[in-house]
Amino acid sequence: MNNDSNRPMFETSLRASGILEEILRMLPLREHELRQYLMVLRHQLEVDERQFEEAQEALLEYDEAYQKLTSPANRVATFLGHTDDDKGDLANIALGDGDFLSNFDPKGEFDPQEFKVGTRVKVNDAYAVLGDLGYPMAGPIVKIISVLEDGRLRVSMDSQGMNSRVVMRSSELEFADLKEGDEIRMDPNFRVALEHFPVQRAKEYFLDTVPELPWSKVGGQKDAIRLIRDTIERPLLYPELYKAFNKKPLKGILLYGPPGCGKTLIGKATAYNLTQEYRERTQQDVKEYFMAINGPKILNMYLGETERMVREIFQKAREKAKEGYLVFLFIDEAESILRTRSSGRYLNISNTVVPQFCAEMDGLESLQNVVVMLTSNRPDYIDPAVLRPERIDRKVKVNRPDRDASREILSIYLTPDLPLDPHLLCEVHEGDREAARQALIDGAMEVLWRRGPETEFLQVHLRNGGVETLYWKDLTSGAILASIVERAKDLAIRRAIEEGKDAGLRIEDLQESVRMEYKENEIFPKTDIQEDWLKLLDYEPENVASVKPIRPDKSAFMATRNAIV
Repeated sequence: MNNDSNRPMFETSLRASGILEEILRMLPLREHELRQYLMVLRHQLEVDERQFEEAQEALLEYDEAYQKLTSPANRVATFLGHTDDDKGDLANIALGDGDFLSNFDPKGEFDPQEFKVGTRVKVNDAYAVLGDLGYPMAGPIVKIISVLEDGRLRVSMDSQGMNSRVVMRSSELEFADLKEGDEIRMDPNFRVALEHFPVQRAKEYFLDTVPELPWSKVGGQKDAIRLIRDTIERPLLYPELYKAFNKKPLKGILLYGPPGCGKTLIGKATAYNLTQEYRERTQQDVKEYFMAINGPKILNMYLGETERMVREIFQKAREKAKEGYLVFLFIDEAESILRTRSSGRYLNISNTVVPQFCAEMDGLESLQNVVVMLTSNRPDYIDPAVLRPERIDRKVKVNRPDRDASREILSIYLTPDLPLDPHLLCEVHEGDREAARQALIDGAMEVLWRRGPETEFLQVHLRNGGVETLYWKDLTSGAILASIVERAKDLAIRRAIEEGKDAGLRIEDLQESVRMEYKENEIFPKTDIQEDWLKLLDYEPENVASVKPIRPDKSAFMATRNAIV
């Protein structure tokens, strides 16, 4: 007898539900009640098995979560580069204040050679590198104090540079053009510069180009122009002569005088004309770099910020000079930032800005193509240390225009191509445009230079008892003459619109513009404070007792009295 035939059929399945299913198959059909009980038992066993499986899965999930919660946290470090030794490639990482040479996880799904300096890396308890997390998205912002020769950066988080440290560049900034004063974002461990924020100072202070401005467009300042050309232009055009005589070129010049007389215009004209002359003499394509700095704009309430801006300005000048530019550093209203230092106990910004400026001026010793030009209405307010020789070597007075200079300035603004009144052009001067233009200038000069009650403007009471009356002509300036011409153009344009036909400038337009300019009196102080008026006059303060404006009602009274007499 074959023993295999007596072997139970359920050996192939050890599950309880399977065994029960085999028993049900073997029972006769008449065992109906027993079969029902067994079927219920089978259902219950299936339910129990399914619940057991679900419980096992939940237990596995719980065990996995428990393992994650109880396992040590991975650390995040900054990758500083690769290091080779006898054991192979190691990772140089920074974690806090410590540096570590770590192994790469041999089971990691990454290429160690693809790691970049500055990225975050995940490390375990053994400080093995488990993966690359990329560059951090946040970090402290610092300023670059200096760029070292090997490319490393000296940075500081304070304006004075007291709390500084040397850091390395990330792979992204390896070849970036980083400069002193730029801002960079650091990694959280403060080891690597990650992101570059170029400073925006050039847009605020510097003009890369100067408009075409030949000396012929600067009227009424022949003496000042001659001195500037002698002191600034010649050393650059004839360096061999200055070298033969062991003569050092000037480093700085001060343009001072009443407002509106062309100090800024002379500065721009110097940059343009000197560059043209230098280009023609050397046959080189030399470009000017005109740095226009407005004194009040760089004043900053935060400690050390103004000094930092001064350093940045001179640093930019040195960089451009080394690139071959002719650099003109033009500081307008210099008395606002270079004011005489005080010895009081209270903080005066000039006490720190002036030494910084002087130190930067002394640092220009080796540069032959940087010219520093200052302008001021009140040179007596500038610290004497700034104006001493070897810093600001020459002081050029920009005077108010006299009669001839006023004619010259008016002829510059009354260009030959301006529309002229047909009656003035045809009937009076028989089509001679130049004669008609000169007639316009004569008409304006006749009113502007008139000495009479109408043109009286100021009374200056001197300490010696004398009284001097100043007229419109005594307070004229290039800016006023330019405004007179612009007002005359407005009158001619309005007349052309109202009459609906061609119109041009008339003599009456210029004369009315002169009266309007002084009647509105917008550019002169509205008070009788002597200090305000002395800023506009060429009188020495110690010689003046008081300054009194002549009001319009007084002028009318004087005119009536003179008519009666």
